[in-house]
This record gives sequence, C-alpha cells and structure tokens, in this order.
Amino acid sequence: MADQGRKPLISGNWKMHHTHLDAIATVQKLSYLLFKEDYEVVDVSVHPAFTALRSIQTVLDADRIPIALGAQNCHWEPKGAYTGEISPLMLAKLAVSYVIVGHSERRQLFGESDGDVNRKVIAVLGAGMTPILCVGETLEERQAGGTEHKVLSQVEAGLEGLSPEQVGGLVIAYEPIWAIGTGQVATSADAQAVCGAIRSQVSGLHGHAAGAAARIQYGGSVKPANIAELMAQPDIDGALVGGASLDADEFSRIVRYERS
Repeated sequence: MADQGRKPLISGNWKMHHTHLDAIATVQKLSYLLFKEDYEVVDVSVHPAFTALRSIQTVLDADRIPIALGAQNCHWEPKGAYTGEISPLMLAKLAVSYVIVGHSERRQLFGESDGDVNRKVIAVLGAGMTPILCVGETLEERQAGGTEHKVLSQVEAGLEGLSPEQVGGLVIAYEPIWAIGTGQVATSADAQAVCGAIRSQVSGLHGHAAGAAARIQYGGSVKPANIAELMAQPDIDGALVGGASLDADEFSRIVRYERS
C-alpha cells in the first residue's frame, strides 16, 4: 500500500453538478457518515462548482467538519479583464485548499495546453494552495502504446519551473481519459504501473525526496467496489472521484475503504 509518510487524499470532483443547496445537503450528509478515525488516516476534499464554494466554506467552518474545500479550476492571473474567469486569489480568500488543474475535460473540451496548465500550477502554489495536477492518455494513445510518453510529458511540462520542495508538496492525479465516466477502470496493476512511472519521473527531474513525498491519485470510474484494490498499490496515494462522489453514501464508502 501507499507509503505511510504519504497520507492518502480522496477528492470528490463534482464537475457541473449540484446547486449550492444540493452541495450543502451532500456535505452535511457526508459529515454524518464519516468519523474522527476516518479523517485520521485519510485526507478528504470536495470540489463543488464555483457557485457553491462560499456556501460549503460556511458549512465546513460552522460545523467544524474536517473536510478540505477544493475548486475545480482557476485562471493563472490574480486579477484582470478575463470575463467569466476565477483567480487563485479569489479562491484562497474562500479558504480553498486544493485546486484541480489540467483536468482532461479542461484540456480536451476547452483547449488548455501544457503551458496553460503549468501557469495554473504555479499560480495556485503562489496563492498558498495545493494544485492537483491531472495527467492522462486517450484510448487511442493507449492502444498505440503511447501511455507513458503522453503522461510523462504532461508531468514534465506541468512541473516546469517548480522547486523540489514545491513538487514534493503537490498532488498528481493520473486519470486515463478512456476510463472517466465510462464504467471502465484500469486494473490495479495498470494504474500502479503508470503511477509508479510518474513517481520515477518526478524523482528523476526534481530529486528523490520530491518523488517520495508527492502524492499520486488515481482517477477514472473509481467506485466502492474497486477502491481498496487500487489503494493497496504502493504508488497510489488516493483517488480523484467523479460521479461516485456526488452521492454521500457512495463517497463515504470510498473514503472508508479500509473500514467499510
């Protein structure tokens, strides 16, 4: 299983789901399903839509719920004439801890380049938050044997210009694009192979200490039925959960994978 020095991080990416009222209800229900002993062994973050961030921040603070608040994206500039965008500074002022950067949907649907993703990683760190850098390959790239080339090139580009200390403190999420929302999931051995390659890549580029400290999540149709097997792998330190995180019961079972 993951190195004991790296506390697992289970993150719920709600994407474009849940109004602020739905989000409040989900977090409150989740708080009833998780216990002190759960938070002692696993870090948990939820990433609602921008419109629900303030509401969820208020609930987490008022009820002293030890779940970290996360965002799904941001711009790389602290302010400016960027209609419709949200800056890292705005998120930091809402006590956001984690920001998903470079999710495959952002890369594929909205044309984000490796350079854009790198600028966002740097901006998130500069605002005192932790980026969750997403990397992953398409089905066509996988079938052509290009998984490692694609993933490791994204890792290298995303971490460009960072210090070893910064790299060691961030999160990298391996999300095979062909497994996102499809019901397909990489086998635990497949996921471990790529996550292990990512750790080796980070160690080679930024030093062994950074590679050993960085947390690597797996994302792609994660469910209560497969989470334990994934988490048993030595280089998988958590999960970036999509659809299954929208339901508090199901997400709590993923968080409590060792005790459910």
